[in-house]
Amino acid sequence: MQGVGFRYFALDAARREGLHGYVTNQDDGSVEAVAEGEAESVERFERALRQGPSRSRVEQVMVDDIEPGQGNTGFSVR
Repeated sequence: MQGVGFRYFALDAARREGLHGYVTNQDDGSVEAVAEGEAESVERFERALRQGPSRSRVEQVMVDDIEPGQGNTGFSVR
């Protein structure tokens, strides 16, 4: 869901976990997040996204495992 600060919520959650990657709005209104880091940190990040910020309604979270590739890039909003 866009317009409720979700990307910045995700940014804060990723930075707390020391993850690398990005979060971006998609044309269809969804939000895509790509995160790389320690497995437990990624799991905590995913749980945070499933809950979302207080004014959001998270309808669905889809998770795909992909090969690491972002490297030590930090986490950003695109």
